[in-house]
Amino acid sequence: MDAFEQIVAGLLFREGFWVTQGYKVELTKDDKKLIKRPSCPRWEIDLLAYKGATQELLVVECKSYLDSFGVKAREIIEQPIAKSRYKLFVDKVLRETVLSRLTQQIHESGLTPPEVIPKLALAAGKIYSDDRPRLEAHFNRQGWILYDTQWLFTKLRSRSETSYEDSVSDVVSKLIFRNTA
Repeated sequence: MDAFEQIVAGLLFREGFWVTQGYKVELTKDDKKLIKRPSCPRWEIDLLAYKGATQELLVVECKSYLDSFGVKAREIIEQPIAKSRYKLFVDKVLRETVLSRLTQQIHESGLTPPEVIPKLALAAGKIYSDDRPRLEAHFNRQGWILYDTQWLFTKLRSRSETSYEDSVSDVVSKLIFRNTA
């Protein structure tokens, strides 16, 4: 399991979401033809998060990029589909196919009611230089969620002020913030 995914999953769990890491979406042969990936295995979603009280379903792609340049806005907004690391964000046909199949799959398995609509989210440990406003504006236009460093920092600080829980996000928050002014 990816450590960054565990931290994000823990923070979402504390917000009332049930979270699953590495959720596999079963694509049909026709789906694979439609997305031009005939030999594609099951599509894997980093985090699938569901909050029953509000019927929110999040499909979260996690990119820590802590020791790199970070998530670059142009790679999501302008990057050709074939070269993108953010395939669900840049390829509309892929996104619609995977999210449609996901919705059907989780409803048929009894995880959610049929009216639940998945929402795409990106959890980014680092965003390139001054790209945050551009990336945030693009995500807002698309109706997506951007969990960035500010969100992570705020949520971790908040977790550091609560009673101890044996989760990666809580331990990290207490290590970082417990003895800071």
